[in-house]
Amino acid sequence: MIVSRLSRLGAQVFTYMAKGQSACISKRKYSHATYGQFQSSGDHRTFCGTAASEACKEGNENNKLINVTFVLTDGEEKHIKVPVGTSMLEAAHENDIELEGACEGSLACSTCHVIVMDTEYYNKLEEPTDEENDMLDLAFGLTELSRLGCQVIAKPELDGIRLALPAATRNFSVDGYKPKPH
Repeated sequence: MIVSRLSRLGAQVFTYMAKGQSACISKRKYSHATYGQFQSSGDHRTFCGTAASEACKEGNENNKLINVTFVLTDGEEKHIKVPVGTSMLEAAHENDIELEGACEGSLACSTCHVIVMDTEYYNKLEEPTDEENDMLDLAFGLTELSRLGCQVIAKPELDGIRLALPAATRNFSVDGYKPKPH
């Protein structure tokens, strides 16, 4: 269990670093930081592992929450508060929303496929990478507003975003199996 969490954490940090962005690690939350800087925020410490932003210096970036609505496959809406810097996949798992995430956020599947319900919010997201687009090509029910939940990271301008879960997923490793989040 600890190995899979470390793998997911490492994959997320690597993804940020490969894009030339910075990552700040704090209880599974990520934000920009200054290389090698430790930041004490409340009752835990944060290690920031790449170059360059004011967010880690301020130390409050991870304390902000945004409102996110997940529209479940049966049409029910689940309203949650998500810390800035958290992926929608992690937020879904932490709030018992059935968003699969078979690869645990390592950008190796399409089972965390979500549909952004408003074009305005979709346009506020960073452009999907080639790797994300490759995985989205495998997603069930792909739309123009589709994204992978592991790649949609909470930020203040996404406050109020609505994400729909598709009717099904394609898990090529085990058909029909839904892993429990760790």
